[in-house]
Amino acid sequence: MKIQKVSLIGLGAIGSFFAPKLYQYLGKENFRVIAAGERKKRLETRGVIINQVSYHFTVVDPQEPVDPADLVIISVKNMGLKQAIEDIRGHIGEHTQILCVINGVDSEEQVAAVYGWNHVLYSYVRVSIEMKDGAADYDPTKGKIYFGEADNHVLSTRVQDIIQLFKACDIHYQIEQDMIKGLWFKFMCNVAENLTCALLTIPYGAFRVSEHANAIRRAAMQEVVNVAKARGIHLGQKDIDRQNQLIQKLPFENKPSTLQDIESGRPTEVEMFAGKMLQLGKELGVSTPLNWLFYHGIKTLEEKNRGDFIPPAKV
Repeated sequence: MKIQKVSLIGLGAIGSFFAPKLYQYLGKENFRVIAAGERKKRLETRGVIINQVSYHFTVVDPQEPVDPADLVIISVKNMGLKQAIEDIRGHIGEHTQILCVINGVDSEEQVAAVYGWNHVLYSYVRVSIEMKDGAADYDPTKGKIYFGEADNHVLSTRVQDIIQLFKACDIHYQIEQDMIKGLWFKFMCNVAENLTCALLTIPYGAFRVSEHANAIRRAAMQEVVNVAKARGIHLGQKDIDRQNQLIQKLPFENKPSTLQDIESGRPTEVEMFAGKMLQLGKELGVSTPLNWLFYHGIKTLEEKNRGDFIPPAKV
């Protein structure tokens, strides 16, 4: 089936990776952004700036009647997933496919619990995006979406349909034979890099020059490997070594999303990263002391941002 209508919910950093090229290929009527309330008004009046270009996409309210989409992309923050699952309901038809490109390892399960696995594929995105004053900046030649069935030794028809769309849009993609391992590989990188940078307030470039930062990062990766192995997922030293090479290629000054959230005073996705690791470690009997520190340290920074540490006024 040729994909002709796409709906996207979550026009933040990752949504900005998809939106311009889908809009250029599908046109204003066939590419839709789902948003409600003040966010809808803001997107309609001010638009959004992506790589120094201003865009005004078609924005539809979740309650607005529309034709079903052939593909729905969910790219909200983890704390917005539950609402997003409900907000896409009017866009889901008999043949609609859903890519939930949220960080973490269980978002697909949450979407499939509502709409069924016949509508859901596994997916994640690897791209370094800087968000500043509502504008997104990134190198579109370096980002990539990974997607597919759990096992892709033979490509399903629905995977092939999305491949054809991404080829036509010039959206870089990769189909991994083992998507579950792929999701956990990205989870390992997010836990280790996102949370180390956030807790220490350092950019990615610190990993080029600081053995101390790398010692923390590698130890965090090993914790994820240990939990993954207890789940029967075969991450290992080769995967850690592969990421050791890739981390050297990121722009020196770029910052991961958790650090960007802290610096902007926003809630972080620490629950999805360190929180999930603590939960799984407890369930599986795997020690996760570094994630304990990440969790409580970043929660403390969130408290600081909320103003919880302002001393009481003297009487």
